[in-house]
Amino acid sequence: MATDIKDVTHAVEPAAVMGLLRGRPRLLALGEPTHGVDALLGVRNELFRRLVEEEGYRTITIESDCMRGLLVDDYVTTGAGTLDRVMERGFSHGWGASAANRELVRWMRAFNDGRPAADRIRFAGFDGPLEITGAESPREALTALHGYLSTRVDAELLHSTCTMDTLDRLLGPDERWTNPAAMTDPSRSAGRSAEATELRLLADDLVALLDARAPHLIATSSRDDWDRARLYGRTATGLLRYHYWMADTSPSRMTRLVSLRDRMMADNLLAVAGADGDAAAPGAVGRAARVGRAPVLVHAHNGHLQRHKSSMRMGGLPVEWWSAGAIVSAQLGEGYAFLATALGTIRHQGIDIPPQDTVEGLLYAGPEECSVVDARGLAATFGDSPPAPRVSPWFGYAPLDPAHLADVDGIVFVKDVY
Repeated sequence: MATDIKDVTHAVEPAAVMGLLRGRPRLLALGEPTHGVDALLGVRNELFRRLVEEEGYRTITIESDCMRGLLVDDYVTTGAGTLDRVMERGFSHGWGASAANRELVRWMRAFNDGRPAADRIRFAGFDGPLEITGAESPREALTALHGYLSTRVDAELLHSTCTMDTLDRLLGPDERWTNPAAMTDPSRSAGRSAEATELRLLADDLVALLDARAPHLIATSSRDDWDRARLYGRTATGLLRYHYWMADTSPSRMTRLVSLRDRMMADNLLAVAGADGDAAAPGAVGRAARVGRAPVLVHAHNGHLQRHKSSMRMGGLPVEWWSAGAIVSAQLGEGYAFLATALGTIRHQGIDIPPQDTVEGLLYAGPEECSVVDARGLAATFGDSPPAPRVSPWFGYAPLDPAHLADVDGIVFVKDVY
């Protein structure tokens, strides 16, 4: 492949990134093709730092438990807790052990120190309290939502919905929700028990009460507190829905579960952007622009952020679903932008120099160790004959799909990972 790509390749810096975009996005998503590589997180950290300093970004949200992320946000904004505790308890999926994530949190706290609240940078997790092996109990989210309401609405009104004792009785021991056997054996799930069915109705009523009392609740607490309570509500209803479908025995069970996870992610992203509940038309940026929120950097696996359908094999069967990025992009239009990260080598995982007739091979032939590439410009050079897709010998790395380059706003290419 002899295509000269120097005209579509730039340094990884905010000005080059923003120059690739069709508008100024509310959510700028940076994907990664594999997890657990601190070198990629280092690229993310440096880009976020410069976006904060040069483009006014004030939030980063990553593929981690949205409830745990509240601990990280409290630490970086106010100094509550300690760095060690935040890294231990504030991340899911083992991300707290990452040196690059630790450096991100440390830098965010240092940046915020002494700054007025309105100018502080924020942290959020946007994944649900979910792991590949199962889901958390809805207890934390449900009781936090009830606790918020209990100090701010009429006791009789709240008690007519449910009491904390009722929630405790219906929830039972957390082990009934977190049993890892339920992921492979639907009969072991509590999601369709009589108690779970009643909890779904009560959670819906609590969220309705929260929304109906919004003027009073925001006035007597704060917008931040109300937003946090809405997070509790989204998480509680999302978890109960997820547990319900964990008990399903139909062939579409896994498709439903992965779809629900990304739906929860999308809801959290829209909330972080200030666009939740806003039916923005394509090309609009939604209510977020009208309330003047600072833009957000999103970081997760490419598969959760891409605009085209995501797919994987589970139990030997293909599963397809729309990612969080696809859902958000459909609602925000140009308010959402996506940069996909691609890699040349990960030699310790058997990923060697890519074949020359692949996108990664073409980029690897360039001199830059790290660059940002105009994906649509690159796609245009191929015309109707996109290059061959790269095949990974390791399941943990997902190469670019050359057929969907035009759906990507840019590619961050990292030549070698050690």
